[in-house]
Amino acid sequence: MRVALVHDWLTGMRGGERVLHEIAGLYPDADLYTLVHVPGSTSPRIEDRNIHTSALSRLPGVRRHYRALLPLFPMAIEAFRLRDYDLVVSTSHAVAKGIRAPEGAIHICYCFTPMRYIWDQIDAYLGRGAVRMLATPLVAYLRHWDRTRSGPERVHTFLAISRTIADRIRRHYGREAPVLYPPVDTQRFVPDGRPPDDFFLLVGGFVPYKRDDIAIDAFRRTGQKLVVAGDGPGRAALAADAPPNVEFTGRISDAELAGLYARCRALIYPSNEDFGIVPVEAQACGRPVIAYGAGGAAETVVPPDAQSTGPPTGIWFPVQTSDSLAAALERFGALESQFECDAIRAHAEVFSVPRFQREFSDAVNCAIAATPANPR
Repeated sequence: MRVALVHDWLTGMRGGERVLHEIAGLYPDADLYTLVHVPGSTSPRIEDRNIHTSALSRLPGVRRHYRALLPLFPMAIEAFRLRDYDLVVSTSHAVAKGIRAPEGAIHICYCFTPMRYIWDQIDAYLGRGAVRMLATPLVAYLRHWDRTRSGPERVHTFLAISRTIADRIRRHYGREAPVLYPPVDTQRFVPDGRPPDDFFLLVGGFVPYKRDDIAIDAFRRTGQKLVVAGDGPGRAALAADAPPNVEFTGRISDAELAGLYARCRALIYPSNEDFGIVPVEAQACGRPVIAYGAGGAAETVVPPDAQSTGPPTGIWFPVQTSDSLAAALERFGALESQFECDAIRAHAEVFSVPRFQREFSDAVNCAIAATPANPR
């Protein structure tokens, strides 16, 4: 088969690009199509293939300000003219799934989420004031485009990264999507065999919907030590207002992050995420997670009172507020001895790379067998 991979943009090695990295390993000869590519920003496995970019990638300043081009994304993705491919695999959280597959090809979309900024998290991105009002025509246009490009004549098969995303695909597109959890490199993140140090860890996203502010406010109240790893657009403002017991590391390497995972008492995870690789990485290091009990974390973190036959791997807090998180920290202190490193590590292996490769290949084969040739 001739295979084309399609990804929204290649500007860094984040969760979506880690998934693309593993899919690219399954199709080493596949071409790759993307709106914007910053050379050297992803893994060698991705960078070394034939990468086709849209006209947007040649605009001045696009590497830093590509998100401002959102109104042009639909036109740019549909401008690609794919030919002579048998299979198109899109990995999409924005518009990649809107690409036109060539006649006779099968298009499978591994969906990270329907576009957050026009559907489920529009308040977090646009608020409820003047910006939201001004953006109303654009949102209406993007929603119409998103729906009409998600039908079976454009995307033959959807695969969802979690039950949360399968539900969104059902609500917004009227499509069913089997769940295939993303790969997590559980061989790179491992326990270090030592007792944890006396600090909690937050891997900051520093964008509004990540709700890093909840964690900082909760630790302002408790006085316990919180280490905040990573960088992003909102870090400086959060750091400027943080109490002395909250330490910001800035951008760190994967090796340094693995060390923080392995040494922390628990990971703090206040986000409502589509899946969330970070909590699984922490569990691969044998550490429990204190997570907001919604979205992907409700599928990857097992609390002590869950209806599960497996051992607990963390606790949930029920409301996305600093009060709720502070109460969860107190509860964690009472339950901390119940969390066993080896059991938490074993749970994380459910999300390993070999499992993903096997299940993704099976899902593609099933989709090919079940899909008639594209009549276009």
